[in-house]
Amino acid sequence: MLTNRRVALITGGATGVGAAVARLLASRHYNVMINYSRSSEAAAGVVEDCLALGADAVAVQGDVSNDNDCNALALQAMARWGRIDALVSSAGTTQFIPMADLDAVTTADFERVYAVNTIGPFQMARAVKKYMQPGSAIVNVSSVAGVTGSGSSFPYVLSKAALNTLTVALARTLAPAIRVNAVLPGLIEGRWMRDGLGDEAYERVKGEFAAVALLGKVSTPEQIASAICWLLEPDSVVTGQLITVDGGFTLGRPPSAAGQSMK
Repeated sequence: MLTNRRVALITGGATGVGAAVARLLASRHYNVMINYSRSSEAAAGVVEDCLALGADAVAVQGDVSNDNDCNALALQAMARWGRIDALVSSAGTTQFIPMADLDAVTTADFERVYAVNTIGPFQMARAVKKYMQPGSAIVNVSSVAGVTGSGSSFPYVLSKAALNTLTVALARTLAPAIRVNAVLPGLIEGRWMRDGLGDEAYERVKGEFAAVALLGKVSTPEQIASAICWLLEPDSVVTGQLITVDGGFTLGRPPSAAGQSMK
């Protein structure tokens, strides 16, 4: 089915940032493919939301660490709509291992986290590039962890640093036809961090992030989605950029101000 509406393929689109991107793009006259790995019910709910906004939407299961799945996602988008204008690589995973506990990190932890967070976006970009026309765009959802060197675990931090470099390399390689950028959130409100840390630790860490951030708060998935969709605008001239969206966390307040806000 050919369409005049722009088409976005969103990995990790069932929850969090990916789901927020799907809804926002649907409201902006995109058709959307919502990729998910395990959250089938959540993906179906996002599809319903997008349909209510006037978009054509479909949920498709697939593991971005599997190259065959990545190619299948691109082929299914082409079969349904005949075009792909945007790729948002939002699928991600981690292991919650204290940074100081080096002995707890295994080779398997690195392999799984890198497979999803770094190799997955590369494979997805490779899968869609042959179908994208000039003016298309890719946005990778990275993290400030890849810049600050601090996060949920060493595998996660290093996978996001590698994703940042991948973003710049892809921007050089795919220009001028396809723009490639990354958005680097800080801590985001939502289930992912809460499930990983537990309610008590999540609230404590969220408060600590907010206390340091210049704006005094952490981001919502919708705020990150807004930045992503700005980068997808077809008349944009932004490419090869790592856009930090963290409420001023990485810039940070002077120690005295941060300490006062935590009293």
